[in-house]
Amino acid sequence: MRRSIYIYICFIFGLCLNSVSFAAEIKDANGSIIKIDKPFERIISLYGAHTENLFYLGLNEEIIGVTRNEDFPEYAKKKRSFSAQDDPEKFIASGADLVLVRPMIERGYPELIKRLKKSSIAVISLQPADVDEMYDYWLALGTLTDREDEAKKMVSDFKEQIRFYKSVAQQRLSSKNQTPKRVYFEAIHSKMKTFTPGSMAIFALETAGGINVATDAAASRGTNIGNYGKEKILSRASEIDVFLAQNGVMNQTSVDIIKGESGFAIIKAVKNNEIYIIDEMIVSRPTFRLLQGIDQIINILYKE
Repeated sequence: MRRSIYIYICFIFGLCLNSVSFAAEIKDANGSIIKIDKPFERIISLYGAHTENLFYLGLNEEIIGVTRNEDFPEYAKKKRSFSAQDDPEKFIASGADLVLVRPMIERGYPELIKRLKKSSIAVISLQPADVDEMYDYWLALGTLTDREDEAKKMVSDFKEQIRFYKSVAQQRLSSKNQTPKRVYFEAIHSKMKTFTPGSMAIFALETAGGINVATDAAASRGTNIGNYGKEKILSRASEIDVFLAQNGVMNQTSVDIIKGESGFAIIKAVKNNEIYIIDEMIVSRPTFRLLQGIDQIINILYKE
């Protein structure tokens, strides 16, 4: 079942001072309720998307640590490196008041999470499953850090850009009297996996005017990655105008690897050399850089 992020905001009116104070409750990706009495000011992010989004909201001093090898934005390189494999004492000694994780880390390192919470460090697990949840996720980050206005603007600016890119895709289709390109979007080559409908990558593809040929991909272990298999891919061989593959830590592939895959020679896109590689950071993460992915996909599908 798809998990949602809910933000409950209540305002407590001071009867004596006639003042207003803020309190909030965040329901994280695993259904845990975290009560917040004040914004968090010393944050360790153990997921690159959290790091990107926190910086986008204008936070810098508040971020005291990021996950290993994080290099975007540039400011992230200057932050202290943390890992879920580190000793809990490293987190405790840092003086962090919040550690942001995602469900994969919570499941994989329960003892770390337990130790941090016991030491009065809030641990919040967030990871949106689709774009609507991404908006809620950005707003949640804004609430946690007293950047509500910035988060709302982030959402509105993103939606405005989505309208723009949809119009660009439509204009290119109309100007050349083309039909929408049918695309197979590879997530993990070695396991023949694609993205499920509603995922960030498929949202980017469809916003760019492409048609996902793997609409019947079923989610694997509750993720946005779906098992598809070579047999299914080849059954759609004549339909695939463009073969698109993400590349990065999750999928270290190339055009030559895809071309050389046994049986793939019958795929229309492979025959026509319509194989393209795109950085997973701009199609798989719930960040503002998803717009870069959309822009690249438009230029791949419908060149000016």
